[in-house]
Amino acid sequence: MPDLARFRAKHDAPAELTPQTATSILHVDMDAFFVSVELLERPELRGKPVVVGGRPDQRGVVTAASYEARKFGIQSAMPLRTAGRLCPHAIFLDGHHSKYTQWSDRVSTILTNFSPVVEMVSIDEAYLDLAGTERLHGPPLAAADKLLRNITRTTGLPCSGGLASTRLVAKVASDQGKPRGLVWVPAGSEERFLAELPVRKIPGIGKVTERALRAMGIETVEQIGAQAQEKLEKIFGQWGTALYRKARGGDSYEFVVDAEPKSISQNHTFNEDTDDSAALTAVLSHLSQKACKRLREAGLATSTLTLTIRYAGFDTHTRSKSLGESTALDAGINAVFQELLQKHRDQRRKVRLLGVSLSNFSHGGEQLDLLQAERREKLQKLTQATDRLRDKFGFTKVQFGGSLRRSDSKPEDR
Repeated sequence: MPDLARFRAKHDAPAELTPQTATSILHVDMDAFFVSVELLERPELRGKPVVVGGRPDQRGVVTAASYEARKFGIQSAMPLRTAGRLCPHAIFLDGHHSKYTQWSDRVSTILTNFSPVVEMVSIDEAYLDLAGTERLHGPPLAAADKLLRNITRTTGLPCSGGLASTRLVAKVASDQGKPRGLVWVPAGSEERFLAELPVRKIPGIGKVTERALRAMGIETVEQIGAQAQEKLEKIFGQWGTALYRKARGGDSYEFVVDAEPKSISQNHTFNEDTDDSAALTAVLSHLSQKACKRLREAGLATSTLTLTIRYAGFDTHTRSKSLGESTALDAGINAVFQELLQKHRDQRRKVRLLGVSLSNFSHGGEQLDLLQAERREKLQKLTQATDRLRDKFGFTKVQFGGSLRRSDSKPEDR
């Protein structure tokens, strides 16, 4: 994986938008990503209502739904049983998150060929800054069109894009262009573009804020912008300031290429709550390996490890351990996570989710003292070779023994 950009919030007021402001911010969003990946192997299901997440008689929720399934009212995070009632003839598929991660890595590699500034905000969406790439790819609009076509041609996966002068407007634009569309919002036309959209189209506005706005007689973005900033701040506090700014298409974020992550996390939600110790150990090893690979890709080492255990009923517990020295090796990190699991897991209860988090980062090659020099060197060489093989063949193709289970099913992470 190449180094990707991140972003941070500016603490000063955002600059006023002018017609001269370059529209170089591109938001790329994969269309029904999980479904689209499944259809690569099941092309006969194209054009049919497909739901990813499990069977309609299971307790879980919908992970993704094809556009044909959405016509029946099926949405992500909806209970599978509800989806089954809305569309009994839909095809329900289990999710394969490790496979989705591999395809996401392929897409991110394509993105970095078009801009040195790429921020992956989730497994299926990213922001790019196309400023300064004109000599290679042409003006931003031409480059955006070329990029989206390149993704679909190379991977077979459909995607949409939004091109604007701010991240917020670019994201709304890509949503308006779905599926397989590209929407360009010229600088200076942000308010006009957003004006007639329902308030829920603005990122960050959920059901609670929507109800509060409706109580004020506000249903469109334009009506938010018509309110005095002081009134919105009085009702919503600091969120009122953000609403006032968002209604005008502004945001206060900047890309920072050299920013470092505060933490690196991986988690896995089981299809069914489990008390199978072997399965828990295997999944924890898999998550640890994923987090360690991301740690090394960032050129960092960690000294604080946090384990998350969520039981049935969403009762969640976290336990952390600080190391004497920083490390980036799987063996030491996984051993600590396994120790935390054995020490703090309530074996009388079934587990719904496991998660790992690495934090308190440092640079350099410090390693745990408990590893002897000769063994440490062998582990470092093994780790480097493993990372190279994973980059070439995919993460799940090369696993350490601790993450292998007796059954054919492999642990998957989100």
